[in-house]
Order: sequence, then C-alpha cells, then structure tokens
Amino acid sequence: MAETPDTGAGVDPALLEIVVCPADHGDLDLVGAELVCRSCGLAYPVRDGIPVLLVDEARRPG
Repeated sequence: MAETPDTGAGVDPALLEIVVCPADHGDLDLVGAELVCRSCGLAYPVRDGIPVLLVDEARRPG
C-alpha cells in the first residue's frame, strides 16, 4: 500500500482535491493549519487533520 504524502496539517491530499468552500463553492488552499478559500478568503481551521468546513467556525479575511 502506497503512503500518502504529508500535507503538513495532516489532511489527506485526496480530500483536498474534492473539498470546496461551503460559503461560495470556491477552491481551497492549505495555508498552515487552515484551508483558505481562493475567492472569498474565508479561512477554515484544520483540527487533528480534519477540515472544519463550517462558516460559523471560519475566520473572516482582513
């Protein structure tokens, strides 16, 4: 069985390919321990390798 590369925050790279921002369905980039939406800028926390894709838990840009 092939090992998956470590993304730094423990998020499976295959998962990163399919998750989108729940607010506007924009693509997400892993930045440190957060997933940041490319279009609206909301930053979602990653806790124990699990993205918390709840708008109420997101950090607003700026």
